[in-house]
This record gives sequence, structure tokens and C-alpha cells, in this order.
Amino acid sequence: MLLKKLPYDFTICKVRRPEEIDLSADFYFLARTDEELSLVCRTEAVPAAVTERDDGWRGFRIEGVLDFSLIGILAKLSSILAAHRIGIFAVSTFNTDYILVKEENVHRALAALAEAGYEVR
Repeated sequence: MLLKKLPYDFTICKVRRPEEIDLSADFYFLARTDEELSLVCRTEAVPAAVTERDDGWRGFRIEGVLDFSLIGILAKLSSILAAHRIGIFAVSTFNTDYILVKEENVHRALAALAEAGYEVR
């Protein structure tokens, strides 16, 4: 399976109101629940008025479109990283999965996944 390292620094944050988010940005993940409005975006695109933020994340994605019938892809990736004591923040889209790790762990994470047989670009 092919993984692509993304060339961005990411921030995970809480936003007060959706109007504060630049929906024209080229790369972001947005989630709203009855308890919060969360945003994962490129660090340079973080809105000015966030209530909390955690900087220093890097990401990679599983290349290609994953069929919904595929089982355990994210579980396998996260278990490999967990075995190397690397925490993750995972995001899924309609097409694929993304995994974010803290900047200080990105090289170890990609090496662990390559060692497990994943091709990393």
C-alpha cells in the first residue's frame, strides 16, 4: 500500500463559529458535533480566534480510493505506530484515510511503516 507524506505543517484547533474558517483554503478537515467545532488545517491558515490549538503536526495519506468494504486499514496503520509508541490523529474522507503525527515523530513513523511493508513517498 502506498502512503504519501504531505508537505504541510498542520494545526488541530477548536473554533467558536464556522464563519471564522476560510472555506476557500486548499486543505482542511472540519468536524462539528453537539459539543465542538474542530478544524485541522495548514498552520498558516489557522483562524485568529480559536479557543484551543495544538501545533506541530505532520501528515500522510493512503494513496488511491479505498472501497468501503475494505476492513482494518486504519487499524493496521495505527497498531504499527502504537507499537512504536507514536500517537496519531486520524481523519477519514470519502476516498481515503489521513494520519497525522507530531513533527518530532514523523521520521520514526514513516520508517516504522516502511519497515512493515508500506511504500512511503
